[in-house]
Amino acid sequence: MMTTLKTRLASGERVVVFAVSRLFHPNVIHVFAQQGGFQGFWIDHEHVGFSNAEIESATVAGKASGLDSFVRIAPTDYALVTRCLEAGAGGVMAAQIQGADHAEQFVQWAKFAPRGYRGLNTGGHDGLFGNLGAAEFCERANRESFVAIQIETLSALNEVDAIAAIDGVDLLFVGPSDLSQALGVTGDFLHPKCLEALDAVSAACKKHGKTWGAVTTTPEHAAVLSEKGCSMLSPTNDVRALNAGVKSVKQTFADLF
Repeated sequence: MMTTLKTRLASGERVVVFAVSRLFHPNVIHVFAQQGGFQGFWIDHEHVGFSNAEIESATVAGKASGLDSFVRIAPTDYALVTRCLEAGAGGVMAAQIQGADHAEQFVQWAKFAPRGYRGLNTGGHDGLFGNLGAAEFCERANRESFVAIQIETLSALNEVDAIAAIDGVDLLFVGPSDLSQALGVTGDFLHPKCLEALDAVSAACKKHGKTWGAVTTTPEHAAVLSEKGCSMLSPTNDVRALNAGVKSVKQTFADLF
């Protein structure tokens, strides 16, 4: 039986995830799963704009492989939040959050009453396609759905303690590229300003009993994240994996190139 990312994180486990982006096909998810070592993945709707059918295909492929998933979306569409959850994703992650009030609104979009005002429809995957009673569905969804908030803007960083304190926020997720850009040191993820920001995220999560994660691109950066208490590391995606594979082939068959 699949163990959800929310359950793993709550138990203190460190998880490694990959991202599904521009090269999505269900087989990509199966390939990552067969290689082992990953506990889940996230679907990058923010930059790619997946259709509902594609999100459903991705979540089904994940479940078949024992991998939980969540969808990163722009926090601009109430209906998209519930569609991602109804498609079978284990949770949602808000990109480009501007502060605590913005994060609170996103949580309310993702939760049923009394915590929020998500629209009630039991006909989706998470409602067992109409085979789960409304009351049980709402209680289960509020308890089990995973909500992550990205910390990648200066305003979110300035309010990181208040964001971590929000009931219903399970994880803060550092977007190092956008955060470095906001700090004026684009691409320098190990710059003192970025390291100070990581410390602020880590301290806020420790204070409020939350976990945090981040994209990482180098072993050195990943080591720093781990040292600072990062519980979810995302070191690759489909595009990066394909590039690495092509480079490996060219190195292996150097005489042909």
